[in-house]
Amino acid sequence: METIGKYRVVRELGKGATATVYLCDDPDQDRQVAVKVIRFGSDGGAMSRRMRKLFQNEGMVSQRLNHPNIVRVHEAVVEQDFAYLAMEYVKGFSLEDHTRIDKLLPMHRVIGIIFKCCMALDAAYRQGIIHRDIKPANIMVAADDEAKIADFGLALNMNKDLDRDSTFIMGVGSPAYMSPEQVKGYPLNQKTDLYSLGVLLFQLLTGRLPFRANNQATLIYRIVNTDAPAVTSLRPDLPEGLNAILKRALEKDLYNRYRNGAEMAKDLSAVRYQLVDEDLTVEDTRHFETLRKLEFFTEFENIEIWEVLRVGVWREVSPNVALVREGDRNRFFGVIISGSVEISIEGKALCRLGTSEPVGEVAFLHPSSDLRCSTAVTLEPTLFLEINAAALALSSEELLERIRNALLGRMIKRMREVNRIAAAQGLPAVQSVNASKIGGSSKPGGGLDLELSPM
Repeated sequence: METIGKYRVVRELGKGATATVYLCDDPDQDRQVAVKVIRFGSDGGAMSRRMRKLFQNEGMVSQRLNHPNIVRVHEAVVEQDFAYLAMEYVKGFSLEDHTRIDKLLPMHRVIGIIFKCCMALDAAYRQGIIHRDIKPANIMVAADDEAKIADFGLALNMNKDLDRDSTFIMGVGSPAYMSPEQVKGYPLNQKTDLYSLGVLLFQLLTGRLPFRANNQATLIYRIVNTDAPAVTSLRPDLPEGLNAILKRALEKDLYNRYRNGAEMAKDLSAVRYQLVDEDLTVEDTRHFETLRKLEFFTEFENIEIWEVLRVGVWREVSPNVALVREGDRNRFFGVIISGSVEISIEGKALCRLGTSEPVGEVAFLHPSSDLRCSTAVTLEPTLFLEINAAALALSSEELLERIRNALLGRMIKRMREVNRIAAAQGLPAVQSVNASKIGGSSKPGGGLDLELSPM
């Protein structure tokens, strides 16, 4: 397309299942705009009628909203075969780009962006508008982390009689971000958007959704019936205050959920005030490169190493400090980044471990017991990456399998070394050289004649 109405097309910005968005020049205002185009089916069927109604709704609703954190709509035009929406062009990125564990934004930026979204949703609700489809792709971020909520096509106008509002379509939205009342088809108010925003905040901080499942039915069951994990259990470096905020935002009981966006923004600002405005990306990258070079993480995918960084805590430990003690009960383990550790049992030295060696893995891997049977003490200044089993249990299945395989590989290697040392101190083996192989015995029937003798 060269032109869309009065707008001159510069290039295509993106394409979805139902719409294409173009960057265009607005000749009247000397500005660039984003123009969303929807083509209707030629058969005039139910889907075309629904799309037409949703498009008209988005134009109507968005033109009423004037807030710095809501994408401004300049013009909405509906023709016979297609429709287009000319709106503010946001030069930046969508939050969908930063939901992966290896692409997370720094904590203080996430909180600042969600704070602005809270205020935008609060302003929309004061106009009687509920978005109903808050998700990462619908929030753009411009310069200076200026959040812009887009796509009010599924918005619900609370000022209309809902019994006659044909734009009120049951089940609209993206299932992973839906509130319990939304998936159950109950009447909605502004609290449904705050729930969805809570899901988004959880994901931007941890790189995963609070509720996950292999199919939609199980996902809906968990949204309705189960509680989300504490965010600090997935990322121990996050401030405790975020747990209370997310718990309230994700409340299933509407009475206990945040009443409005301003209320949630106030709590976020209290946590934001406690944070240092520093970009930790450089430190995160340095930690990633350090782990990437360690032998223990040789077989790990890059995204799995990022996941380890999120669930782990870096500890700088002085000499003569016990990392693990005999008789304690816990399931954490860790990996020595630099330095060395002595392992002992009942006061007798067993071995020394250095860089890239895991510590405390036996209690973690044991299927039923978390009892510590040895002590690990630092011999020099040691950098130790501590990984909590509870946090790891909430991580991806791929990471869990990779961790278990790496730990088992190390344990087997150590066990072979112990066997070799024990054998060196043992008695000579009987017929070790001339013994027959299995299946090659000179005895009738090929059987083995086994006898255990005291050492």
